[in-house]
Amino acid sequence: MIATLKEHIVKVEKFLSKDASEIEAFRIEYLGKKGLLNDFFAAFKTIPNDQKKEFGQVINELKQAATEKVQSLKDSLERSSTTSAKYGDLTRPGSPITLGARHPISIVKNQITDIFSRIGFNVSEGPEVEDDWHNFTALNLPEYHPARDMQDTFFVQTNPDVLLRTHTSSVQVRYMENNKPPIRTISPGRVYRNEAISARSHCFFHQVEGLYIDKGVSFADLKQTLQYFTTELFGKSKIRLRPSYFPFTEPSAEVDVYWGLETETDYKMTKGTGWLEIMGCGMVDPNVLTNCGIDAEEYSGFAFGMGIDRIALLLHQISDIRLLSENDLRFLEQFKSSL
Repeated sequence: MIATLKEHIVKVEKFLSKDASEIEAFRIEYLGKKGLLNDFFAAFKTIPNDQKKEFGQVINELKQAATEKVQSLKDSLERSSTTSAKYGDLTRPGSPITLGARHPISIVKNQITDIFSRIGFNVSEGPEVEDDWHNFTALNLPEYHPARDMQDTFFVQTNPDVLLRTHTSSVQVRYMENNKPPIRTISPGRVYRNEAISARSHCFFHQVEGLYIDKGVSFADLKQTLQYFTTELFGKSKIRLRPSYFPFTEPSAEVDVYWGLETETDYKMTKGTGWLEIMGCGMVDPNVLTNCGIDAEEYSGFAFGMGIDRIALLLHQISDIRLLSENDLRFLEQFKSSL
């Protein structure tokens, strides 16, 4: 009887098949309720006592070999059928690949960067967590200066000298400290201000600020640069500069572009005037140049800054700034055809 069991073990080990019905028949033959293993277990009581130990070991070996063989063949068959289903039919249409889309903020930032790169501006970046010197003091905003109230700032509670930058002018300060004129750079990035969140404002948004410093730079150079920019980005060549105030520029101005009054939306955006404010600008204050280690007697320069979010709202006719940060796929998928 033991010799018979060993013959079956050899037979089980040699058995191979790729047919599901043959594998099932093999399982029933050995492991079914009326299979050979049940017969062998039933015959155990007829085995002489001195052979029962060896008989029990061999029958368990047969059971394990049959169980592992069935499982192995089923696994092999399943892998084969899965692979065939995926790759066997080369005429089967391919699975569609979902294409991503650039965020409207990225689209507009890239457009602005490209426009200024054509006239020699490079891109500079800096930290979003800043110190008081680079964000305020170096920009002609010493401690207790009333103009600091213009920007409601997020300070780090454990260190009042550390804050979330309120503008990317801090990047310009760092750039001036580490580079000698001539300087021609733009600084795009995210900034933070403690403002109420609504359809028109947010506690964080994106800016791009520009800086040009060299010998003999004048306000006329600033106006011509902005004229070029508005024409390239908006296709609008008519601009106006209104006197304004910024602590780090003197004189300072707000820049308006003539948007027109062709549609009802134009009337709403411009409040019936046709003019739309897009940025602030001015000649760099000599104190700022001195604070950054640049000789204000030898060099002069201009600076400008605009909100990327605001430009994106204008260009893509978006009514709510909160859509730019909510990651709603229904909104973002509209920009798949954009640059």
